Amino acid sequence: MDVQVHVGDSGGGQFNIVGLADKAVAESRERVRAALTAIGLALPFKRITVNLAPADLPKEGSHYDLPIALGLLAAMGVLPASEMANYVALGELSLDAHVTAVAGVLPAAIAASAAGRGLICPAACGAEAAWAGDLTILATPSLIALVNHMKGVTVLTPPTPKLASTSRAVPDLKDVKGQESAKRALEITAAGGHNLLMIGPPGAGKSMLAQRLPGLLPPLDAREALEISMVRSLAGELTDGTISRERPFRNPHHSASMAALVGGGLKVRPGEVSLAHLGVLFLDELPEFQRGVLDSLRQPIETGEAVVARANAHVRYPARFQLVAAMNPCRCGYLSDPAQACSRAPKCGADYQSRISGPLFDRINLHVEVPGVLASDLALPPPAEGSAEVAARVARARDIQRTRFEGTAIRTNAEAEGELLDRIATPEASGVKLLTEAAERMRLSARGYSRVLRVARTIADLAGSPQVLRPHIAEALSYRRLNLQS
Repeated sequence: MDVQVHVGDSGGGQFNIVGLADKAVAESRERVRAALTAIGLALPFKRITVNLAPADLPKEGSHYDLPIALGLLAAMGVLPASEMANYVALGELSLDAHVTAVAGVLPAAIAASAAGRGLICPAACGAEAAWAGDLTILATPSLIALVNHMKGVTVLTPPTPKLASTSRAVPDLKDVKGQESAKRALEITAAGGHNLLMIGPPGAGKSMLAQRLPGLLPPLDAREALEISMVRSLAGELTDGTISRERPFRNPHHSASMAALVGGGLKVRPGEVSLAHLGVLFLDELPEFQRGVLDSLRQPIETGEAVVARANAHVRYPARFQLVAAMNPCRCGYLSDPAQACSRAPKCGADYQSRISGPLFDRINLHVEVPGVLASDLALPPPAEGSAEVAARVARARDIQRTRFEGTAIRTNAEAEGELLDRIATPEASGVKLLTEAAERMRLSARGYSRVLRVARTIADLAGSPQVLRPHIAEALSYRRLNLQS
């Protein structure tokens, strides 16, 4: 968008902003006026018109303060207009002319670089913008510092990119006692980028297992870190402009709205599914989410992007996340325990399960039962194998997939489909026979059939097998949807 400033000869003292500006943009007049006064300049006693082009698109946010101020300074002859046209600018002005941080600096820097322009941004966002590559960045702490730089009085120091420290402690699998089948499912989930649903009574360790998944995943490469940071920048969640190589782990409460989960709202912000891009979206107490909110996940799970459509905006955000969900088998939580189950069993389990639609269940690759842990298990010493050993196997499986999908946009087995999936995951003859028979008996959909193949391919990768074998198919079939009423 362009900020155009005109200073007329008549209509003294008027300062108008046109171009469908919202309240925050309209209030820029007072912030810009106070900031110019703070650096010793006064607005000319003329008619000032600021046009935000294109005029038919709504404008919102305080990041227009700095470009409006720079446009005025160019119109007043304080700064050279021809040179200012070579920059993209964004930033909020305080009343004392300091430039404060705003969201979306990294995407703006990348867009400026693609257009062959430089970037003017707040100093607090300079490290973030520096990740955009080879472009001129003027990260200014104040308006007067920028004016002095443009006039050659002082020189702004070019910002350098910053990488966030990875000192955050990640929970270890050694803390989880028992639950060997669930740990195996978690390993397959991490290795292939699959979705996982854990079903079990309260206190069985479902949340503990989910929180340990990030410790099994390989770190982000440079391209992936940049993808995630662009989304976080738009959401205003980049701290001090630093970029992290850790995969995101998002854990929204079950009271989250549809806009909070998939994106939207007044400013069409990215939602939790996009903030979990290339990471983990953990939904605890899955049936307690509103059914409409859960069903809104179906498209992002399938396509890897969230499309937010509004009357005045149509935005696509990346959303290639791993869904990890946890739920009790019924409302009371003890459906399979005769000593504690309520008198409405098994109907209570069927009613509780019906809160989640069949199509959403069908999009989850692995369904695993997490039984209650016995006191005798808790008394045992910690298991010998922890996150480090499992993460090493996951890394080897991911390396196999990276080589397999080199030259394509696919990262993991969970994203393979169509002819490519048939080529890499078609099992041996006995495996084909088993899968065909099981698909008929279990009434698998075409989607479910493909997801069994993807999981089997991951199991084969963990085993170091170049071909999918019958045991791999058998294990993958064991993770299909459970009958919660049994």
